[in-house]
Amino acid sequence: MNDFAPIELGDQAIFKRMLSEDPPRISELTFTNLFMWRCRYHPVWRVWGDCLLIILQPEDAPPFGLPPVGPGNKSDALAFLCRSLGEVSPEIKLARADSDFVNTYVDSGDFEIVEDRDNSDYVYRAEDLINLRGNKYHGKKNHVNRFRKENEYEYLTLDAELAGRFLDLQEEWCALRECELNPGLFQEHIAIHEAVMHHEELGITGGAIVIEGKVEAFAFGELLNPDTAVIHGEKANPEIPGLYAAINQQFCKEAWSHVQYINREQDLGVDGLRKAKLSYHPDHLVDKFTLIHK
Repeated sequence: MNDFAPIELGDQAIFKRMLSEDPPRISELTFTNLFMWRCRYHPVWRVWGDCLLIILQPEDAPPFGLPPVGPGNKSDALAFLCRSLGEVSPEIKLARADSDFVNTYVDSGDFEIVEDRDNSDYVYRAEDLINLRGNKYHGKKNHVNRFRKENEYEYLTLDAELAGRFLDLQEEWCALRECELNPGLFQEHIAIHEAVMHHEELGITGGAIVIEGKVEAFAFGELLNPDTAVIHGEKANPEIPGLYAAINQQFCKEAWSHVQYINREQDLGVDGLRKAKLSYHPDHLVDKFTLIHK
């Protein structure tokens, strides 16, 4: 793996070129996602055969690859990636492969294919999240209306001045949830900090609900592919009724009314998170699979 290098901010142009030529469906395959989570997954990458190859190296698990992306021959790139993984791990494994990749490039004779429901992405129609029409969204609309009735607020777009106020809320949220005692929440805390601090370079779109000069909710994301935005982070003061529903609806309206779909990432198998994501009635899930070389 000598030719694989750690991800750095200056690598963004190469990633964006590859991803624009082969637009992804899975939320993991954006430069922003890989960069903001680099302290958790320690990604390394290289270009081979006009394909982008990425290996993630979490400290608490064996390394694994992401599906090759780019305009090159992905079957050959998959074989090369497996050889590279074999140099550093006795188990050759890829993760977060969607069904299109599996059906097109994966031979079940060579790989054990394991469904990974906990990492399936939830994808919603943007107009549903914005308009909240119909009986199935009646409860959500009531939450938003209650928030608007009980609060005077303004919606502001993420910029250099607002970034620090985003992070003030993140710090408060983290203290409330005792993030330092929960490795997953603490890693998310670091990832959000990295994304917000570098939002200009990364081209992130963000927005906040501000009450009496204080950011009480924020969300940020980016385009995943031409018809889909992906939401990488969202936080709100849990003491304010309806605020989570309000930032969800307002951010989608202000930032993503021009796209067809919004990917709100996975639930990680957390019951409460799964219930919350299902309550917004996804249009579909992007199913993902783990591929274990036989």
